[in-house]
Amino acid sequence: MTDEHVDAVTPAPARRSAPTWAVAAISGLIGLFYAYAVWNAIGNLVETIGFLGDNDLSLNALGWFVWIFAAVFPLLVWAGAFAIGFRRPAHELFLVMLTGLGLVAVFWLNVVAYTTLNTSSLVG
Repeated sequence: MTDEHVDAVTPAPARRSAPTWAVAAISGLIGLFYAYAVWNAIGNLVETIGFLGDNDLSLNALGWFVWIFAAVFPLLVWAGAFAIGFRRPAHELFLVMLTGLGLVAVFWLNVVAYTTLNTSSLVG
């Protein structure tokens, strides 16, 4: 037997967080994909307003909510992923950011499906 023992008072080894440049690079580069989702939502909102305006229609409150939330949601997910992962090692930050991007992609598919199949409920 060895004389080494582990007790409850001995702290666990500290986890090393990623250097600042790595956090900025990972969150910035993956953030470009989040920004594309925001840009796409705003572009679709503008296109929808233009199309409806040409046909003397407009969005109702639900339509505005759906398209504005589609633009805001990727920003919220990016902020949440950053808050969860910025004190973790670089590979864990990368995985958290990719997981959030997958969540945004699924949400975007839901928005596209809803607005395509239920267009009449968005027009007032």
